[in-house]
Formats: sequence, structure tokens, C-alpha cells
Amino acid sequence: MLFFAPLWRRGGARLCRRGGAPLARIVEWIAGLPVARAIAVWTYRRLARRRALAQRVDRWLGFPIRSSRTAVVRWLYLRGLGLVYLVAFTSLRSQVLGLYGSRGITPVRDLLDRARRELGRERYRVVPSVLWIDASDETLVRLCRTGQLLSLALVLNVAPRIAAALLWAVYLSFVSVGGAFLAFQWDALLLESGLLGIVVAPGGLRPRLGREPAWPSVCMMRWLAFRLSFESGIAKLRSGDPTWRSLSACLYHYETQPLPTPLGWYAHQLPRQAQRMSTLIVLAGECLVPLFAFGPRRVRRLSFWLLSALQAAIAATGNYGFFNMLTFVSGLWLLDDEALAALPMAVVPARASVARQLAAGLVALPIFAVSGSRLVSRLGGPRPPQPLRRVARALGRIQAVNPYGLFSVMTTRRPEIALEGSDDGLTWKEYAFRYKPGDVRRAPRWVAPYHPRLDWQMWFAALEAPPPWFLGLLARLLEGAPDVLGLLDDAPWPAERPPRYVRAVLYEYTMADLATHRETGAWWHRERIGLYFPAVCLHSPAAA
Repeated sequence: MLFFAPLWRRGGARLCRRGGAPLARIVEWIAGLPVARAIAVWTYRRLARRRALAQRVDRWLGFPIRSSRTAVVRWLYLRGLGLVYLVAFTSLRSQVLGLYGSRGITPVRDLLDRARRELGRERYRVVPSVLWIDASDETLVRLCRTGQLLSLALVLNVAPRIAAALLWAVYLSFVSVGGAFLAFQWDALLLESGLLGIVVAPGGLRPRLGREPAWPSVCMMRWLAFRLSFESGIAKLRSGDPTWRSLSACLYHYETQPLPTPLGWYAHQLPRQAQRMSTLIVLAGECLVPLFAFGPRRVRRLSFWLLSALQAAIAATGNYGFFNMLTFVSGLWLLDDEALAALPMAVVPARASVARQLAAGLVALPIFAVSGSRLVSRLGGPRPPQPLRRVARALGRIQAVNPYGLFSVMTTRRPEIALEGSDDGLTWKEYAFRYKPGDVRRAPRWVAPYHPRLDWQMWFAALEAPPPWFLGLLARLLEGAPDVLGLLDDAPWPAERPPRYVRAVLYEYTMADLATHRETGAWWHRERIGLYFPAVCLHSPAAA
């Protein structure tokens, strides 16, 4: 079939096959307009003269004769989403008491008590969380275990729609009260992906492929895959940051990113021209390749593999928690079942009913409207109208639509905070973190998809004034809180005998070159800048 055949010959039939009869009537009405008819006739007559060439291009691009199926894609997506949830809850479970427990850095119970006093009955709407029922240490750990079990249920295809809904609710409960430690872009992406996962998940206890996903649901998933990369690229170009515009961003990125890997260290040693080329590849991969998501089958398939290759390169050079894994899983919707024909999925699912199509359309409409208007604004267009901003605020409370744009402004230096303790205010010993740079002879480590949230936030803290949670960290070190010490690699003082004073010192870190590394074994070089936070104690100010 010619890929430029007249609209009224293809659009209505295709939409009818998708179960979208109302949409087909709209297409047929548009096709009947004089302008649309004239354009279609003009195009068809010119392609008819080159019919053989047009047919070859049509087949090569992969325009389907029949509408694409995505039941197998959905099956893989839900299994992948379950794995990401499992990683997220397993990672959080090992840190939850140190971050949010009664003797953690930012106790959840204190935050909820403050919200109860300030918000009154509005607290349930502003802070949606099941932790309002109970925020004890036991409940925090139990909720993480519940998330792990529900994740396994989704992986094993046990009541996937119910499991997806409960997983989203549990993770939202943590993010709503998590503050800075649960405010990463992949936390927001997991909530947005998880909410859409509820919409596309089949019902039943042990569904096989279920019915075909509703067409609006598939559009929502592809739209998310597009926005995730495209918004990241546009944010870099619109930020005005000179390193992106001069193609020098990667000259700094491998050295200044929060948690580089060993390969990231070696990538920093590449020649300047290679760094500029990698910067250009990143911009092209995020600004141009996502546009292929709206193309025919083979173009979308190419987009999937190119974006996956970019994520693999990012994961190889830096530790970004489960972000790369989740981005790959979300990108599966750029494929269709024909691309996954090798998988043993013999059952052909039935088409989604008209009621299911309409229900999915009602869910998709506000999401498309809010995310689309925000994208237009980021491209320099007008702000959304007031009614749409109200819808955006409502969706924002449950993180249904989020902006994306990692490293839109590149950091060109790497300050690092070193925490030190002392018994006399004269002799100081340094605490060792597990993953962030400390000892210059310790190599960068592989840690993803595990996400060390304190190590990451220490990177952000070094770039600005001390954040509110930083005082809580110092207080817990002075108390010798075991759960907080468990977030570190090595503490010079045991929990039963904490130091009398603690302070924070700021250093400038740079990656050692290859010659220095071979000669001394050092991976980093550091120079002291000065105090980041003066020495403090629990009962009286320190003399230092």
C-alpha cells in the first residue's frame, strides 16, 4: 500500500480496525473537506508516476498494511516495570530507617506531625500517603517489604492491574513524604510510568495476553517515551548553558557527575575532540532521535535502539540508580509485536472494546493536554491557560505528569564535602562514604541500579548552602545513630562512643590523569577549599 495514499482510503479503515469507530468518522469528515481532498489528490497523482519506488520506500519504512499489535509489548513492559519497582523498593529498604526512621536524618513522623498542625484536613490531599495511618520504624520497613512482594507479583503476572495500582500507591506514599531524598527524576518517572501501567495492565488473576491495549493507552506510553528524551535535550538547549552550546559539556561531565563509574574515569581521559563528538551525539540523541517515535514501524524501531544505546552509554559511565533501566523499559512501547515475533507468544489477543477505548481516551486527554502545554512552554510558547494550570496542579500532587531534563546546566567543577569528627576539637578523623569520592586512591565504583540516596544528596549539597537535612545528619553523627552510620562505609567512632564534635570540610576534586594514576595509584586529586560547616556539638559550641 502506498504510504501517501489518500487519507479517506486509509484513515477510516485503520481506525475502525482499532475499535475507534467514532474516530474513524472524524477522519472521514476531515478527509471530505475540499482542502484535504485537494492535497490528497495532488499527492497521489505524483506518487502514482513513481509507484514502484513509492512501494519500496513504503515497505522499507514499515508502514503496516494491518494496524500494529502491542499485546506482547505490554506483557514485556509490565514485567520490566515490576523489576524496576523491585529494585527501587529493595534499594529503599536498606536505607529507609537511616533516612526516615525515628533516629534517621529526616524522621517521617516529625514531617507528618508538622503537616498535621499546619494543613489540618487538607493534609490528605496535599500529602497523599498511607503513612498517615502509622509512620513507625516497623511500618516503614514493612511497607518496603510490601512493595517488594507486589513487585514480584507484577513480574510473575499475578493480578497485574491490582499489583500495579498498589505498587503505585505505596511508592507515592514514600515520595510524598520523602523530601530531597526521594525527589530524583527517576522517582517521578517511576510514578508516571507506574500510573500509566495501571491503565494498560490487563485485568484478571493470571491473564495471558488479555485484550489488546487500547489505542489511546499506547499513544500515552509512546508520548512518555518521547517526552523523557526530547524534554531532556530541549532543556539543555534552552538553558543557555555555554558548555552545551559550545559542545564542551562532556569535557566536564564524566569528572563532575555525582557518581562516576570506572569507565567514566577512563572516558574523561579521551581526547578533547572525542569529548566534543560525544556531546554532539547526546544532543542529537535527545533532540532528534525521539522525533522518530512518531514515524512508521521501522523508524520507531530505529529510535528504540538508538535511545537504548544512548542509555547504555550513560549507564556505563555513571551510576544513575534505576533511571537507565526504567528508560529502557518505557522505550519498549516504541516497538510493536512484529519486532518481538521471536518470543513464544502464540495467542492472538482480542481487540480492546469500544468502552475500553473511550475510558483510556478519557484518562489520556488531561495527560496529553498538561504535558503538551508544558512542552510548548518549554519551547518558548505561551503559558497554559488558567484552567489547564489547575488541572496540572491536581495531577502534580500525584506526580502523574512531570518535567524532565537531567544536567540542563553542566557543573564545571567538583566540590566534595568531607565529614570529620573529633573528641578534642584538634585531632579530626574523616568519615568514609560508600560510593562518593573520598580517599583519592579508591577507584570509582559500580553501584547502579542500587541508588545510594545520601551519597547523591551530598553531591548536590556541595554545590550550594547547607540544606535543611544536613543539620539532621550532623546531629545523628553526634548521637551515634546506628541506622545513619549504616549508610556510611566506615565510621571512625562506633555507635556506642560517638565523637564530641563534627564538622564539614569542602574539597575540590579533579580526576587524576593516566600518568599520575600509573605512578601513584591515585584516581583523584583533591585540594582543601575551607570549611563547609563549622564544628558543632550537641551541648555547647565547639572551640574549633
